[in-house]
Amino acid sequence: MIVENILRIEDISKKFPGVIALEDVSFSIKKGEVHALVGENGAGKSTLMKILSGVHKPTTGKIYLEDEEITLTDPKQAQNLGISIIYQEFSLIPYLNAVENIFLGREIKQSNGLLDKKLMKKKAAEVLKTMNADINLNIPVTNLSIAEQQFVEIAKAIAIETKVLIFDEPTASLTGKEIEDLFKLIEKLKAKGVTIIYISHHLEEIFQLCDSMTCLRDGSWVDTKKVSNTSKDEIVKMMVGREITNAYPEKSHIESDAKTLLEVKNLNNDSISDVQFSLYKGEILGIAGLVGSGRTEVVRALIGADKANKKEVYIHGKKVNIKSPTEALDEGIGLIPENRKSQGLILDASVKNNITLPILSKVINKVNIINRKEEEDIVNNSINDLLIKTPSSKQEVKNLSGGNQQKVVLAKWLNTDCNLLIFDEPTRGIDIGAKEEIYKLMRTLADKGISIIMISSELPEVLGMSDRILVMHKGKISTQIDGDNVTSEKVMHYATGGGSNEYVE
Repeated sequence: MIVENILRIEDISKKFPGVIALEDVSFSIKKGEVHALVGENGAGKSTLMKILSGVHKPTTGKIYLEDEEITLTDPKQAQNLGISIIYQEFSLIPYLNAVENIFLGREIKQSNGLLDKKLMKKKAAEVLKTMNADINLNIPVTNLSIAEQQFVEIAKAIAIETKVLIFDEPTASLTGKEIEDLFKLIEKLKAKGVTIIYISHHLEEIFQLCDSMTCLRDGSWVDTKKVSNTSKDEIVKMMVGREITNAYPEKSHIESDAKTLLEVKNLNNDSISDVQFSLYKGEILGIAGLVGSGRTEVVRALIGADKANKKEVYIHGKKVNIKSPTEALDEGIGLIPENRKSQGLILDASVKNNITLPILSKVINKVNIINRKEEEDIVNNSINDLLIKTPSSKQEVKNLSGGNQQKVVLAKWLNTDCNLLIFDEPTRGIDIGAKEEIYKLMRTLADKGISIIMISSELPEVLGMSDRILVMHKGKISTQIDGDNVTSEKVMHYATGGGSNEYVE
């Protein structure tokens, strides 16, 4: 008998204390297709995938694999049945090599009980060859590129003949060429009959890659349909429950006599050279460029997170000497980092403790005891002002959606009274509805006189949000462009080395 649907989900619900994460979700996925799972952060996508991969047990409901009902008790059992997941944060052991990671927990042994390292290396090489992945098998995976590490994760799944392979935001940290290679591999897996579940906030990837899609909203099923029978606008409406006509708020109009908040001159280190620019009060200054162009390195050197060989920084015309992020904060500069989970938050700490961490000195009384009432007032105001969705201020931030985690990071810095905020990839891993909220918050802050430097790999975001754009190439500023006089072609022209150090009117 031919089984058309490899996976069938019936009335799956999952309840956590005080939260209904999924409620009566039902849909099916055909064998050998690429099936997109879309929805805002907090829609229930991750919870459902953790149920399918054996991490969580459903409160109610049934799962069928090839028309056989299955009960998943742990991830290893899911893998043995042929269901594997590749998370956005990889599950590799960093100081083991690719072979050791691929066969971790299912090592091949000789008759004498010792590991058959030669055979494992041969089999690992064979698997990677089918993927057209040229990877050094002798070095720790921590020394591999992000794309190479992802291919090792995929090889782990292929090595056990996976039937259903789940990708969770697989392109978040990849370059254009690496994304192309990944898509080619997914098409190759599909041709071999592997079913792919693909989670991404990049809708253009879904239309390029996927055959069908399912949308979740607020823990409930919205629709399942062929991608060819829908549109981007329709998917967005399904995700957020409303139409988003213009994701980017109206830009500010910076006057010619606007006050200069920041001036940077002669900024140099091993990654960047002769960087100089200014930032006006209430301006959003975008920094664009290809991966490796030096965008993040500029702001890290500016705030003292990385050493600068040479640097001149002026705030309100006064020269300042910033040697560390703490000194940058003293000068009113805050950083919302690219990786909020490892650099911007303490994941196991509460929303309250994350928000008040930089300002404890403000809420400590004369005998060095925290004024709980004052602390709670600050936190509750932040939650209300930024519309942070959380059951309470005591909730651990690791349990919040990506968009709400980003708001917690932002709340930290807003309570420090910073007048300059640096957003490094402000909406990475955030759904389209939450992006709209972040954009509105950024523009509101700018309208209140706070200056913003925004680094983004998403060109539409740079064009849509920036009052002025600096374009970087090989560690230098190629040009600066007025935000009202810019096209993606113009930015890419300078990002790929098409010009240098000229101002485009």
